[in-house]
Amino acid sequence: MASISLREVRKTYGKGRHEVQVIHGLSAEIADREFVVIVGPSGCGKSTLLRMVAGLEEITGGEIRIGDRVVNQLEPAERDIAMVFQNYALYPHMSVFENMAYGLKIRKLPAAEIKARVDKAAAILELGHLLDRKPRQLSGGQRQRVAMGRAIVRQPQVFLFDEPLSNLDAKLRAQTRLEIQKLHRELGITSLFVTHDQVEAMTLAQRMIVMNAGRMEQFGTPEEVYHRPASTFVASFIGSPPMNLLKEAPGGRAGTVTGIRPEHLDVADTGWEVRTETVEMLGAERLVYGRLGAEQVIVRIEENQPAPGPGQVIHVRPREDRLHRFDATTGRRIPE
Repeated sequence: MASISLREVRKTYGKGRHEVQVIHGLSAEIADREFVVIVGPSGCGKSTLLRMVAGLEEITGGEIRIGDRVVNQLEPAERDIAMVFQNYALYPHMSVFENMAYGLKIRKLPAAEIKARVDKAAAILELGHLLDRKPRQLSGGQRQRVAMGRAIVRQPQVFLFDEPLSNLDAKLRAQTRLEIQKLHRELGITSLFVTHDQVEAMTLAQRMIVMNAGRMEQFGTPEEVYHRPASTFVASFIGSPPMNLLKEAPGGRAGTVTGIRPEHLDVADTGWEVRTETVEMLGAERLVYGRLGAEQVIVRIEENQPAPGPGQVIHVRPREDRLHRFDATTGRRIPE
């Protein structure tokens, strides 16, 4: 196993006036056996960062270490990593067994060892009954498990996942998330997992890197990122629905943006006046979208509370210990 160290890593495309910097001096230390999720919107640089760790993209500056080795100049095959892609990348003419065994055969491992490794991975992923099938005979979820099995049999120091669940439907994504969690508990291999889905990030990560425009906005546990977002970007990106960010909250400070999550606004007899625009029904809860003055506000209410109608005014009280303050100019969290 191995840790991953990113030290002032930069990536630039083009030269001169055509130069575009896509990763801006990012530094992070990922511990041995840790599962870290890199999350952010499309175009933020998260897949580029992962591909630099894999050796599929050259780095412009900085240093990447896997274990005690600087890997900047090493080819992907020399880095002792295994990568799982979004598109599975299975050989259609090979069986499941042959797909999982192919990399080991290239390395000329003994047949008995190859079979033992494939059988063990197949047992972990519940693929034993599918080893003779071709990829076209598998569901999307099964194909993704084969791709993970192919990575497992290599017994790498590091797993790299590049949006591996994007092609699955919602039910399969949830199921596969559980399988990935179980896999990490059993194998304990250091893992980097890229996604744009903040629900995936929150449910899978031991720690998460939140990226925005090639920069790391925050690196912390899901609890830290959710309850103490480092910036208005993190506050608005992490959480569904997102945090309310109010420039003119009642009682707010000048030059400060006040943040409050929808579940931390309590319906009351007095308090902030919110004029309802629409209500979203979500089974066990409801989301009230309304206006606090000129600003939009979302309030989460329980199913046993009456839902207000369009145009109706409700009063809400923010929980004082759940208020967040951000600098209106920089967007960064103001220390309490």
